[in-house]
Amino acid sequence: MDEKTTDKRNRSGLRNRRVHMANERTFLAWIRTSIGIMAFGFVVEKFALFVRQLTHFIRAAEISGGHSIMLPDQVPAPPQGISSFLGVALVGLGALMGFLAFVRFKKVERQIEEDAYYPSRILDALLTLSILAIGLFLVVYLYHNM
Repeated sequence: MDEKTTDKRNRSGLRNRRVHMANERTFLAWIRTSIGIMAFGFVVEKFALFVRQLTHFIRAAEISGGHSIMLPDQVPAPPQGISSFLGVALVGLGALMGFLAFVRFKKVERQIEEDAYYPSRILDALLTLSILAIGLFLVVYLYHNM
């Protein structure tokens, strides 16, 4: 093998490693995003639980009228709000995005080896639609509670 062929192979290998590392960084960014969405869903769900418990104790105090102590299990529990559903949905969405990020990472890895790249828009569309839906929900929720 001559020196030019070896040099070309070394440069190609270096370029290929850089592309693989860029793919890995993109994968890790998607994973961070999915973890962030799951954490936000967890916070929403736990805050909803806190609000339900607080409402439950306030109802117990209102029913007893301050004269006698009423046990919290004697008071009807408040219904679950939409924020509980949203919290669970966000955790599920984050897990789904993590899985789709892995699928995308492996697909791009294979495309790098084949020296052909075909962009996939599913994960991008899912993230955009989920952020839009979360934003709209929060605007409506906050406006409703003003």
